[in-house]
Amino acid sequence: MDSSQSRPPAGHAEVRIVAAEPEVARRVAEVLRRAFSAGEQRSYPADAGGGTRLHLTVDTTQTSEPARSWLAASESTEGRAQPDEV
Repeated sequence: MDSSQSRPPAGHAEVRIVAAEPEVARRVAEVLRRAFSAGEQRSYPADAGGGTRLHLTVDTTQTSEPARSWLAASESTEGRAQPDEV
């Protein structure tokens, strides 16, 4: 599969939340849903040591006012992946 097939559609972002407790991951997802329209979340075990990994897709074209302001003012970080990102 090439990288274009694994990307979300234009205007959308795939978000991954990793937390020690499922409730913490759900609270972060709820904050994102208040700022952006989001699809159904999916949760998985984070690793053998425990924790939760939660995935959801947000639509950045359907935002509340605070998110619109932040998106308009933010700089693109394309091409500047963190060392621990895949």
